[in-house]
Amino acid sequence: MSSAGIQIRDLSMTYNGKSGEPITALQNINFDIREGEFISLLGPSGCGKTTLLRIIADLLKPSSGDISILGKTPREIRLQQKYGIVFQSPVLYDWRTVRRNICMPMEIMKIPKKERTARITKMLEVVGLEDFGYKYPFELSGGMQQRVGIARALALDPDFLLMDEPFSALDEFTREKLNEDLLNIWSKDKKTVIFVTHNIPEAVFLSDRVVVLSPHPGRVSAIVDIDLPRPRKNALREEAIFYEYVAKIRKSFEGV
Repeated sequence: MSSAGIQIRDLSMTYNGKSGEPITALQNINFDIREGEFISLLGPSGCGKTTLLRIIADLLKPSSGDISILGKTPREIRLQQKYGIVFQSPVLYDWRTVRRNICMPMEIMKIPKKERTARITKMLEVVGLEDFGYKYPFELSGGMQQRVGIARALALDPDFLLMDEPFSALDEFTREKLNEDLLNIWSKDKKTVIFVTHNIPEAVFLSDRVVVLSPHPGRVSAIVDIDLPRPRKNALREEAIFYEYVAKIRKSFEGV
């Protein structure tokens, strides 16, 4: 991995609650993300993980602090279409086939039809849905729908893939399978991935590093390097070293 692609310095986020009182969602966040790194933002609900992801994506503006991404602002990176975003729900259009759902951002960007077709075919191969391009979302399982969401996010060949708890609504078996599939996809071109989760084993399995956020307000409680060999298969979850990392992260969050 190369030098820092994202630098976050003294970042805080405060907003007004329903009764008008100020609520601090994030406080003095400082860390770097290297180019090509798979990093997880881990913490319980309400700790500011999604807020931080949205600030990086230029969907929210911080109250204070700075973010530099490849030497540019988040807005400049967004306008250059260097982000691919996958949300908790795949947000697919029921009246569009899988291929046409993947195509939508390319239509908006007015990419020529021939190139769109080639990219769609490639993305379907990447996510293992070659035989489902002409199916509609209601004909797919939840895991398959999320694969379509990933394919759509990758269709513009972004430098950064931002993922906001994309597997949280899935059963454990499907979730673990998609964790492995995601790493296979990531290994092909090593895009920088920022993955939000509240699941400790998921963060350990996927990540190069795990940034642990404490709740109310969200602060960096720990940054844990995950020194596990790649490629990773689900059998890794049964090894003692895997449980050691899970325990280490749990203790770092609890401040033990």
